[in-house]
Amino acid sequence: MDSLGPRIKQLRQKANLNKAALARKVGVSDVTISYWESGAIKQIGHERLVALAEALQCPLSQLLEGDEAARIAPLYLTGKPPAPWLNPKTHRITFPGELLIDSDWGGDCYLITPAPGERFDFLDAGDLAAVGPTEVFDHAGRYLVEDADGLSIAHLERDDQGRLQRRSEHSAARPLEESERVVGKLLTRWRPERP
Repeated sequence: MDSLGPRIKQLRQKANLNKAALARKVGVSDVTISYWESGAIKQIGHERLVALAEALQCPLSQLLEGDEAARIAPLYLTGKPPAPWLNPKTHRITFPGELLIDSDWGGDCYLITPAPGERFDFLDAGDLAAVGPTEVFDHAGRYLVEDADGLSIAHLERDDQGRLQRRSEHSAARPLEESERVVGKLLTRWRPERP
C-alpha cells in the first residue's frame, strides 16, 4: 500500500475533485486527505477506504491495487508444466453460472488462451477458455492433462467397461495411461468470429 497516497491523488484529480470536496464526501478533513495523499498517514480504516472508493467512483480493488487490478488478462497456456494458475501472480476469475457449460462448477475458474506459438487440440490461437483446476474426472468433457511430455487438452470419457479413454481432435480414443493425470477441466470455450 506504499503507492496508495499517489493513487488517491490521481483518482481524486481524475474525478475532478479538490481535497475539500473529497473530504466532505468521505467525512474527514481536507488535512486528512493531504496526509493520505502524501503518505504521512499510511493506515486507513476499511470504512474510510470504502467511502473513498465510492467518492472517487472506482472499485475498491482499483483504489488498493491500481489499474492493474482492473485489467484481467487471460493466462497463457504453454505445453510445459505446471498449469498456468499455479503461478502465484495469477488472478482468479469468477464467472456467472449461466456463462459456464458446466453450471454446477463450484471451484476456482481461470481464463486461459494458448501462448503465442503454442498449439493445442480443441483450443486454437485466439480462443479463450474457462478452466477449473481439478485432478478429478467427473464426466465426459475436455480436460487439461499432464504427462511426461507436458500439458495437452484431450476429450476424456469412460468406455463400456468403465475405463477412462482420451482422444484428440484428429485421433481415435485410447486408454488414459497411468503416467497421465488430469490437472484441469475446460468449462467453456469462446472462439473469435473468423471471416
